[in-house]
Amino acid sequence: MKFLKNIAGYVYACYALLLFVATMLVVLVPVWLISKMKEPRRAQLMHPLFKAWMSVYMPLIFCPVSRKGKQHFKKGENYVVVINHNSLMDIPVSSPWIPGPNKTLAKVEMSRVPLFGVIYKAGSILVDRKKEGSRRDSILRMQTTLEEGTNLCLYPEGTRNKTNEPLQAFYDGAFICAIKAQKPIIPGIIFNTGTVLPHNSKGWARPKRVHIHFLEPIATKGLGIEDVAQLKTSVHEIMKSYYITHKNQLS
Repeated sequence: MKFLKNIAGYVYACYALLLFVATMLVVLVPVWLISKMKEPRRAQLMHPLFKAWMSVYMPLIFCPVSRKGKQHFKKGENYVVVINHNSLMDIPVSSPWIPGPNKTLAKVEMSRVPLFGVIYKAGSILVDRKKEGSRRDSILRMQTTLEEGTNLCLYPEGTRNKTNEPLQAFYDGAFICAIKAQKPIIPGIIFNTGTVLPHNSKGWARPKRVHIHFLEPIATKGLGIEDVAQLKTSVHEIMKSYYITHKNQLS
């Protein structure tokens, strides 16, 4: 039985990958054209295109996305959205389902993948973590993104959670950005992406409904850099508590 389950997982993963490539080719030219535009117009046009793509792709691979908490995003405001990170699937789930245009911080290595790199770069602020200048530039670009009225989608754990803990420790970057720009933080919790595409099973996947829940905004107005540690701890506790409380209900 386990053998058949493993075979089914590999077959399903191949199906999902082939369908991803096929649907990617459909949106590749529009993405390339939009990528030539200046911000924030680029992000404003890119977001509905990405949302339409994933709204087709995710149900086709039997992983429909349920969203909760859209009402926390107020018209005319933008936010730093911080999201837990369990799987490579988190980005195509989180960024398209954030209400309104957004950009995410992403590793430069993935932008070098043929064809996919065009799409990856179009919706991201790229950073080469090995280069100090690139890290500084990415921080400036994140601040500019917030000033332009576009949301930031950040993963404060820094990398996929490969531990048995609900959340890894958070880095400071997202919270420094939010405080410097005096923008509210909206915690986002993703459920089941780690089950669909586990970090420890290469080439294996399984279908399952994915949930993304956005929580109430956390204000940063009046806070200074000296408040980063407390803000980070508070957001971590809120997200961890919510994840633990709802995980079994949504599994």
